[in-house]
Parts: sequence; C-alpha cells; structure tokens
Amino acid sequence: MLKSLMTMAAVAVGLTMAQVSVQPAEARSLDEVLSSGVVRVGVNPSLPPRALYDDDNNIVGFEPEIAALIAEKLGVELELMRVGSPDRIPFVASDRVDFVMGAMARTAERAKVIDYTVPLHTASYGIVAPADSDIETMEDLNSEDITLVQVRGTTAVAYIQEHMPNANLLLLDNYNDRDRALGQGRADASFDGIDSVAYRLRIFPERDWKIIPVPEYGVEYSGLGVQKGNDTLKNWLNIALFDLHRTGQVEATWEKWFLKPMPSKVPYSPFF
Repeated sequence: MLKSLMTMAAVAVGLTMAQVSVQPAEARSLDEVLSSGVVRVGVNPSLPPRALYDDDNNIVGFEPEIAALIAEKLGVELELMRVGSPDRIPFVASDRVDFVMGAMARTAERAKVIDYTVPLHTASYGIVAPADSDIETMEDLNSEDITLVQVRGTTAVAYIQEHMPNANLLLLDNYNDRDRALGQGRADASFDGIDSVAYRLRIFPERDWKIIPVPEYGVEYSGLGVQKGNDTLKNWLNIALFDLHRTGQVEATWEKWFLKPMPSKVPYSPFF
C-alpha cells in the first residue's frame, strides 16, 4: 500500500513538473528591456528581401533595418535572432525574443497565443508559375495534375487544403527550398505572398515567370508578434511603428529592399 502511494505521489510530482516545464517563460516588460540595454528581435533570413544573409554572413534586409530603427528609438542595442516560419511563435512564447518579425501575418488563430502590434506592412497574394504554364486562375490549381509547393506554417497552406483539395501539396521548410523546387521544375506553381517573388526568383535567370495577383484572397496585415499580455512593450511598439509610418521610414525602407512601393498601403492611425 505504502509503495503504491509512493508511486502515485511520484507520478503526481512528475505530472506537476511536466506541466511546469511546458509553461511559457514570462516575457520581459518594456522596463526590463530598457534596463538590459538590449532588445532581442526574431527575423527569418530565408525570406529575402525581408531578411537575408549578406556576403559577410550578417543578417540584413527590410526587417533588420526596421528593427534597428526601433532599437534606436528604444535607446538600446539590437540583437537579431534567426527564426524560421514554424518556430516564430515558440520563440516568443519561450521568451527567446522580445518580439518577432518574419512576415508575421495577423490571424485569429495566432492571436489566441500571441499579441500583435499595429501593422508594419501588408502582404499581397497570388500565383507564381513558369511563364509558359497554362495556369491562369485559382481554379487551374485545383487539379490532381498540379503540384503546389508551399512552406510549412504559413497561412496559405490551410487555404489551399480547404479550397484546392485536389492539388498535390509539397510542403518544405523554408522559402529558399520553395524557390528551388519551382526553379528545378519539381513543382508547377506556388500560391503565396507575391511581394518579394520577383526579387527572389532572379536566381533563375534562365527561366521566365508569371506572377498572377489574386485580389479576391484579400490583403494580409503583418505586425510584430509579442508574448500574450506583454502590454507595456506592445503599447510602446505601437507608438514607435506609428512614428515610422508617419515619417515615411517604413515605406522608404520597403522600396529600398523590394525595389518597388508596397502594393497595398498600411492605413496607419494614431489610435490603436
């Protein structure tokens, strides 16, 4: 009996420890970030020109430059941390970063587990396929003869599974792999954000591409992701982003890296 009770107690302790171990680490408040002298920002260097590695293996791009402007406003040093599409939210939940970028499109599902700032930029969606392809519309994608290549953890995947169930779906870990699959002919098309496609596919100069906007899909808004309930940091970031939009710094930085204006402007507002 005693041994049984001890076993039950051990199991209970084990369960308690397991529950504690999966609890998210508490995020640093604005005051704690300021006191530390460093702000930790997650960016995804497989999403050029949002973020990429330069020849010296430094992470550069639109998001690192915006992060640097935010750090300057905070008066702290910037520490960039590499994240991928699947681990962006876990990095925030585990307090490995203070906020995450990486094209964080705002969705109701994600908003259950993280908080969003006001939008930093928009994302326009469409179809990317070889120029000589017969693909012209979304209906053309819903075929057993079509292989669509997508990145795990991105918002387009669920839409494809619901609206294009007949297509063969090739899921890869990052956009560099997605680009190679298209360039090497292992996939017929991709349905995803098209803002940076022209920039990305320049590495395949021997191939011509068609980029077909799909406005009926709608425009997504991407903000900065912070840990749930970290209001002091989120509220400050909202004000910083408003200032960066108001002064034209967001748009100028976008045009520098994407080589064209943002297709859908962010209707920034002083009210949050």
